[in-house]
Amino acid sequence: MNDGGERSRSEAPADGSGSGGLAGALTRRRLTIAGTALVVLGLLVALREIDPRTVAAEISSADPLVLVAAVAVYVASWPLRGRRYGDVLAAIGHRGGTAFATGAVFVSQTANLVIPARGGDAVRAYVMNTYRDVPYTAGFASLAVERVFDLATIAALAGLATTWLALGGAAGPLEILAEAGGARTALVAAAAVSTATVGVGFVVVTSARADHGLGSWLRTRVDGRSRLEGLLETALRFAGDVQVVARKPRALATIGMGSLLVWVLDVLTAVLVLAALGSGLAVGPLLAVGTLAVSVGNLAKVLPLSQGGVGLYEAAFTALVVGLTPIGASTALAAAIVDHALKNGVTLVGGAGSVASLGISLSDAAESNTDATRGTDTLLGEPKK
Repeated sequence: MNDGGERSRSEAPADGSGSGGLAGALTRRRLTIAGTALVVLGLLVALREIDPRTVAAEISSADPLVLVAAVAVYVASWPLRGRRYGDVLAAIGHRGGTAFATGAVFVSQTANLVIPARGGDAVRAYVMNTYRDVPYTAGFASLAVERVFDLATIAALAGLATTWLALGGAAGPLEILAEAGGARTALVAAAAVSTATVGVGFVVVTSARADHGLGSWLRTRVDGRSRLEGLLETALRFAGDVQVVARKPRALATIGMGSLLVWVLDVLTAVLVLAALGSGLAVGPLLAVGTLAVSVGNLAKVLPLSQGGVGLYEAAFTALVVGLTPIGASTALAAAIVDHALKNGVTLVGGAGSVASLGISLSDAAESNTDATRGTDTLLGEPKK
């Protein structure tokens, strides 16, 4: 019975002003689409001095054999992603199997490319709940753990690349910031995300190892308020699943090593793309700059400001490569475009195969998760390749 203090779902406003259900999803969709348009427009303005025909010529001149090697390296990273996600699930008491987990990751990453507002998170939780009986709270907790490891690993690689450049005499941290030019904002954003990730990780590990009784205290505060009690129990189950991993040093080490392998292959893919376009750099500087460009590019697009990170990745990647190397802007932009397109292409192909084998609809899966995600929506953005 409706007491007048709440609107039923059928009475929710249709103009997108409501905060839940379809109205909320449409609002996020519009914001993502608008963000994509603004980011792409900003990229075009920033690179207005570059002749598109020159960029196209650079792309067409790429060494096809090296590009094939880049595709092979990136494809090889996917079973590792599935194995790592299986390790995360195992740490919180659920089994997925490497092959199935790889398919689930493929499906969610593909959904992130085609569904605004990172609907892939909800889709993966739906897949794991439907096919492996993983509760939604555990599904979203596994995503949060994976996300923190991703961000921490990328931040560590960025720090390693910066140290390498500094020790090699090419540039120190301050020189990199000064010379990066158009990538300065991306560098600052990457530093902020890295700091936040370290903070989140510290809080999770510390709270997991401390008997603070916070859950009991919160339960007493909401006792008798059924709606708040339900939300609190969902949040506590989510936090508990995340903290289970923090209590297992072996799981932390295994997931951390898996994350390192995944992102090393991701970086190597971009390095091979730069080599295919004839960067002219020695192996050492090429590895260092490629690592820094990929890391900053991914960290800078954590927030879902554009669909699939389009524009954000290319801008950060191009500005860093141009600022730190003799490589021209057209070559750097061509490398960023090819790298991003290659990775998204592999994701779409693998995702299409996984969707077909599972027999699911991405849009139906995302919509079916509206109620489930309302209580467990993830707060961390996802680096998208």
